[in-house]
Amino acid sequence: MIEVKKLTKRYAGRTAVDAISFEVDKGEVVGFLGPNGAGKSTTIRMLTCFLSASDGTAKVGGYDIYEDSIKVRRHLGYMPENVPLYPDMRVSEYLTFRAKVKGMRHREAKRAVSEAMDICSLDEVDRKMIGTLSKGYKQRVGLADALVNKPDLLILDEPTNGLDPNQIRQARELIKRLGERHTILISTHILSEVEITCGRVIIIDRGKIKASDTPQNLIHRLRKPGEVLLEMSGDASEAEKKLAALEGVNQVKYLDERADWTSFSITTDPNFDVREDVAALMQSENWKIRELASRAASLEDAFVDLVEEKQGLGKSGESTRE
Repeated sequence: MIEVKKLTKRYAGRTAVDAISFEVDKGEVVGFLGPNGAGKSTTIRMLTCFLSASDGTAKVGGYDIYEDSIKVRRHLGYMPENVPLYPDMRVSEYLTFRAKVKGMRHREAKRAVSEAMDICSLDEVDRKMIGTLSKGYKQRVGLADALVNKPDLLILDEPTNGLDPNQIRQARELIKRLGERHTILISTHILSEVEITCGRVIIIDRGKIKASDTPQNLIHRLRKPGEVLLEMSGDASEAEKKLAALEGVNQVKYLDERADWTSFSITTDPNFDVREDVAALMQSENWKIRELASRAASLEDAFVDLVEEKQGLGKSGESTRE
């Protein structure tokens, strides 16, 4: 569905996207991740034909972004991070207008708008002015706009930006349902959402592709130390010494003490599980356990491990956006 080969974008004095290559197959839901200023939005703007490339090639649905840009746009639906809506239009009016802009005739547009509104749960606000809607509903209108021409490919740039936790949950479920019928490329900072909704992740940093794999495989490739959390009741200072002496334990860190209970973070060698040994130690010393759990590695850990800088910060300490 997407074929990118050595795609490059240069600005005066810097290269925003540096000869990247990747593919997205039909039916995939792919997360496109990177820190601020990594080149995500620039890549998306080139794929959606809003920005010309300096070098390289890209095809969407088999159509070249240079030679067949109109056909490319007909095969994709794009929802930018800040959805440009007309606040003085009603929801149904706006979506009908957008359907006709995309080349649909009246009857076809009416049917397409009805289907898009149903998918995005907009029926109850169809006659409301867009300017009066909440942030969550405005995002839904933007998504319905992207869906109205029934595209093969959806490109969503920060689709849950500014939403509350309940709205994020609803958006996640909607994206999962859309993934059954569309190829989806999602650019987002919310890594937990990517881990739940995406089958594959592409990570870009400083204009270059750092990794392309499933979230699970990226996590398994980590060589970071493991961590075990322990909450126990007993001689805390003695427990700290004996825990540190266990095989595979690199560090024991005191976390907190409440009443008779003390919490520790135990750092271990990679892929080394010390929970059985910790439990045996607690039992032999007749100390009580209220919590003994390992913290599994996450996509966030893999992301930080692959990207050299955790945040896109300039010299002033402010976030540097594309």
